[in-house]
Amino acid sequence: MKRKFSRRTFAKLAGVGALAATTELPQLGPTASAQSNMTTGREFPRGFLWGTATASYQVEGAVKEDGRGPSIWDTFSHTPGKTVNNATGDVANDHYHLYKGDVQLMKALGAKAYRFSIAWPRVFPNGDGPPNPKGLDFYNRLVDELLANGIQPFATLYHWDLPQSLQDRFGGWEGRETSKAFADYAGYVAQRLTDRVKHIFTINEFGAFIEVGYRWGVHAPGLRLTGLRLNQTRHHAVLGHGLAVQAIRASAKSGTKVGIAENITVPVPVVETPQNVAAAERAMREMNAQYLTVIMEGKYTDWYLKSNGADAPKFTPEDLKSISSPLDFVGINIYTNQFVRADESSPAGFAHVPHPKSFPHAPSPWLFITPDALYWGPRHVAKLWGAKEIYITENGCSAADEPAADGKVYDTDRVTYLRSYLTQLRRATAEGVPVRGYFLWSLMDNFEWADGYTNRFGIHYVDYASQKRTPKLSADFYREVIARNAIV
Repeated sequence: MKRKFSRRTFAKLAGVGALAATTELPQLGPTASAQSNMTTGREFPRGFLWGTATASYQVEGAVKEDGRGPSIWDTFSHTPGKTVNNATGDVANDHYHLYKGDVQLMKALGAKAYRFSIAWPRVFPNGDGPPNPKGLDFYNRLVDELLANGIQPFATLYHWDLPQSLQDRFGGWEGRETSKAFADYAGYVAQRLTDRVKHIFTINEFGAFIEVGYRWGVHAPGLRLTGLRLNQTRHHAVLGHGLAVQAIRASAKSGTKVGIAENITVPVPVVETPQNVAAAERAMREMNAQYLTVIMEGKYTDWYLKSNGADAPKFTPEDLKSISSPLDFVGINIYTNQFVRADESSPAGFAHVPHPKSFPHAPSPWLFITPDALYWGPRHVAKLWGAKEIYITENGCSAADEPAADGKVYDTDRVTYLRSYLTQLRRATAEGVPVRGYFLWSLMDNFEWADGYTNRFGIHYVDYASQKRTPKLSADFYREVIARNAIV
């Protein structure tokens, strides 16, 4: 059973129109530290942080243990026909109980960082109101285990498992009350974890959970909103992010850094001419207008508002101030791109160049193999918005993983994918783009949302019947990359 949209389907372009970059664009070029580290042309900057990533509902299981309340994904996955083979995250990888072994997988890779998400309904079973006394116990144990093994914890506060109660009472992110509840939750967690967790992401992928869950109905909560309702839902999501940043800063211990993890749409010049490069930079603002652009600039683009007319989101100056609360770093999840070209006939100065049917892609039909996205994505973020600390918070691919006779998974396609993408990321760092780290998605195969367990993204093969984890060829590759701090 194939799904038209997947969890990382990118938000469609809101429109095209007159654009005007309002921020000063820094000059990019090899820094002294980058130059001093270039010996073979494959090395990354000294101190580059290599990590892996997962998300709570995709790996934890234990959905009814220790006071956890139901999430919209519990409800959605238990609704017949919503996921492939009616799969649920009830058990998933049983990471809730097997986390110590999973930390050892990270240690064996040599990974120095792990990005995980905290399940909001474990901490506040109803989304707001009284907290669950046992809600953070698991994450305290996990953080301590990571630190004991020399692995830095990077925590994401929202990776889509919204408490069902907030959906029932306020329509989830349709309601402004959810934004406020998220900020309260964020402050509560920050106060209790930031003595050890020094990097916090507020929200993961606005462009996925809103577009796929509230617009196209393929993910939880399964709605098909349009017009003002959709745009207001988008606004409440970024408002929740901004309010959470403020709450974290008010509650966190000294030295805590705050950022986001957004699956930006990455415009790539179809041919690298000056005209096409300029067109891609203009496109970057518009393609991400409703999410990253407003967060970084504190305003919606003129065209986004104009093209939506009476359906444009309603907001106050105070909303925009909150949404654009300064960030310490920007996390970007990058899998694929959108080619663009200069087009003088368009007021925006650019046009889309669609991927032809013959374009190579992973088993996930949306995942076109476009390595240059990992160069242009961080380059755009640094040049347009002056970001000084960028992390690639997700990058990886699905593959047709099947164990061979010797029990090993020889995922040469994933190895080729990773090598190609990392080559482009290394190009960015060599030019001085301030990418500080890379989190491979994913540490292990897991529940892939509406695709159930049919698409595998992990570098460790998971036999879900036995919960045995087996390193794939891609794990061997990544281990060597980490050890050398270079492409291999």
